Amino acid sequence: MNFHNPEILWLLLLVPLIAAYHIWVGRRRATLTVSTLGDGRAPRTLRYWLRPLPIILRLAALSLLIVALARPQLQHAESETTVEGIDIVLAMDISGSMLAQDFRPDRLEASKQIAAEFAQGREGDRIAVVAFAGETFTQAPLTTDRGAVQTALSRLRCGVIDDGTAIGNGLATSINRLRESSAKSKVVVLVTDGVNNCGQITPRTAADIARDLGIKVYTIGVGRRGQAPMPYMDPFGNYGTMMVDVEIDEELLGEVSKITGGKYFRAENAEALSRIYEEIDQMEKSKVEVVDYVSYEELYLGWLAWGLLLLIIELLVSRIVLNRLS
Repeated sequence: MNFHNPEILWLLLLVPLIAAYHIWVGRRRATLTVSTLGDGRAPRTLRYWLRPLPIILRLAALSLLIVALARPQLQHAESETTVEGIDIVLAMDISGSMLAQDFRPDRLEASKQIAAEFAQGREGDRIAVVAFAGETFTQAPLTTDRGAVQTALSRLRCGVIDDGTAIGNGLATSINRLRESSAKSKVVVLVTDGVNNCGQITPRTAADIARDLGIKVYTIGVGRRGQAPMPYMDPFGNYGTMMVDVEIDEELLGEVSKITGGKYFRAENAEALSRIYEEIDQMEKSKVEVVDYVSYEELYLGWLAWGLLLLIIELLVSRIVLNRLS
């Protein structure tokens, strides 16, 4: 509870002053001495005990009226939050080269984990997951369920579709997921470690379509420069690793991002990949509008009513009850 006119409450200081004045006057009032039979005192009647009641009621009424003049109020605050989310497609390369171990435990697992952390922080956004290698498929449609997105990412595996790196097809499938979107911001984050070597749609053609649909594409090349350890199995079923050349078509990925108004990033380790997702997270912020509503409930009527009631009671006690007892 607060007060619309709190300065009026200073008048409450008058109440103890008035009470002190009445006590002082009562003590200075002259007493009448009468002769009695013996040393006994006159009995104290009901009127004696009720004598202070009118002033007590009057002071209580005055206090209540002062509080009423200060206009006590209850404040009710409400807020309305509007989130203008972003539709995001995470396009993940699941070709065999994503098993290279220059990331721990490998490129694919590190990319999945960091993408899941990125998705977890995108509250209010819709996120889809698309996987591509020689072919492409949608692992999860657009959804605000971040748990479902994380589950979809965790289930990505190499070798479930024909091998290869169809970057154009992967981007085209991602665009198709956003084609019917009504979101004002639409984004594709495409992660790959190779060179486009198959597919029916070229990455540049897919980028042109994305630009025409207002879709921004961020491309991320994962893999350190030079060579990286790649696991293999020999004809006898023994596992080992061998060093292979890391080939990422950075020029192509940079051109795709430039066409759509996005940006190309190179991640040579998991820490760099995490920082890239953080940068994308900062660049693509959802718009959140919060409108606050404040209403006030007036409470002075209750204080006023009780104050007037006490004045009426004080009048009845003074004019009727005490007069009859006198």
